Amino acid sequence: MGARAAIVIVGVIAVGLPALQATAAPQAAAKKPAAPAPPATAAPSAAGAPGAAAADRTGAVSRRKVKARGRAAPAAAAMNSYADMPEAERVALQSDLAAGKGQDANLGWRLIEDSATGARLGVPEKLVPKASASRTGSRWSSAQGQIQIETFRLTEAALPALFEEEKKTAHRQVESSVLKPDSFAISGMQGLKHFLIRAEARGSELRGVTILYDQATEGIMDRVAVTVASAFTGFPDPNAGPLPGLQRRVEYGTATIVSAQGDLIAPAQLTEGCQAITVAGFGHAERIAADKDGDLALLRLYGARNLVPAAIGGEASPAGELTLVGIADPLAQAGDGAPTSVIARLTAQGLDPAPRPGFSGAAAVDAHGRFAGMVALKPPVVAGSGSAAQGATVVPADAIRAFLQAHSVSPAPMADQHAPMAQSVLRVICVRK
Repeated sequence: MGARAAIVIVGVIAVGLPALQATAAPQAAAKKPAAPAPPATAAPSAAGAPGAAAADRTGAVSRRKVKARGRAAPAAAAMNSYADMPEAERVALQSDLAAGKGQDANLGWRLIEDSATGARLGVPEKLVPKASASRTGSRWSSAQGQIQIETFRLTEAALPALFEEEKKTAHRQVESSVLKPDSFAISGMQGLKHFLIRAEARGSELRGVTILYDQATEGIMDRVAVTVASAFTGFPDPNAGPLPGLQRRVEYGTATIVSAQGDLIAPAQLTEGCQAITVAGFGHAERIAADKDGDLALLRLYGARNLVPAAIGGEASPAGELTLVGIADPLAQAGDGAPTSVIARLTAQGLDPAPRPGFSGAAAVDAHGRFAGMVALKPPVVAGSGSAAQGATVVPADAIRAFLQAHSVSPAPMADQHAPMAQSVLRVICVRK
């Protein structure tokens, strides 16, 4: 990694995405005078550097000079303004990765919600096609291991202690490091590879990502490593909707029972691209049919017993105040799987307020207790501020009845309703590759 790339990395972790955009082109960098670099000296080992504890206090920047291939230490001015990337900019960057846009889109960028750690990160899958589990997270690597991206999660740890420990790892020479109250970043050389680490803390739990790559790959990996580290979010908001283009590897939603024979309705987008569809308490479900335009899917449970179908044969229409009955995502209700209900009003813009994750497919009930439709999430957009706005609407009951009749499923009439709607909704889980 050359001096320019080192400053780019430091700039990104210092002031966010605008720094990457400002320094990616030589002419842009030339407009901003850089602080003169101190004379290069041979660097002591990370473990034995004198004064390390004082230099790496919270919020401070450590710079160690590594005499390797004429490489210069990052400019102090770039490090002194360190601040984590603003959330709006990070969401915008994640949105670009999820939709396959932005720099190096042909590298197979995919925004991944890492089930092993709970973190969210962008992975260039064409560069690191080999995915596997690691001791404390997940790992993606190139065919011969020249490039490695690895997540980690520690449930009982202190951020400053891990910061010091990572700097003292064997064969690691730190070029720059910064410690904040809730995060840190470290870059340098580990043996013959470049490395970049970003970690975030919440309480005693730490989540992070380590990027390692051979010097021969630095031409492209310098900027790829920056993008991976910048888009990394250790603790994504469980109540936020998915970003545009992002499909979770494991996604939770709600299905409504429409026949005693095991027929269920659920959103088409929730059940799209699933390697397996599971209904909690019953097992595997098969997707029989789908209407993508209407966002409806017909699922079937075989051999299921004691099902209580919802009465959807009435004349209710989705309007005004509605009760939404569904099963929230486990992260949104502390792992519980019980049905819950919330009140929302259907407006021209959609449901207000938008329901929590997991309520995709929830049953909407009107003020008279009649089935009025099914909750469907609207495709999110990234607003000008960079925040992802997630909305929801209701697929009307008459559209659902027409869909079922087209597939020879007779919905239960309103006269048959004796049980509350909570007995007719089930958690559906989509597992994707």
